[in-house]
Amino acid sequence: METVIKKWGNSLGIRIPSLIAKDLSLKEGSSVEIEDDRGRIVIKPKKQNDLKEMLEHIDNQNIHGEFETEGPAGNEAW
Repeated sequence: METVIKKWGNSLGIRIPSLIAKDLSLKEGSSVEIEDDRGRIVIKPKKQNDLKEMLEHIDNQNIHGEFETEGPAGNEAW
């Protein structure tokens, strides 16, 4: 699919066709990663953190114990 690079302030921008945006679940405000891959521009949706996946990486080697904090810092009710 062909598109045209346009001036956007001091930068350049492209439009992502709606069919591609829909297929990749992109919407206004979505984060993407842009990289130069040997002369090619690669744009990839940035993967959102998944709590279940992050919790799967916790094991006895990287888990920390409990820690105490000082008393209330504001209007907390104890």
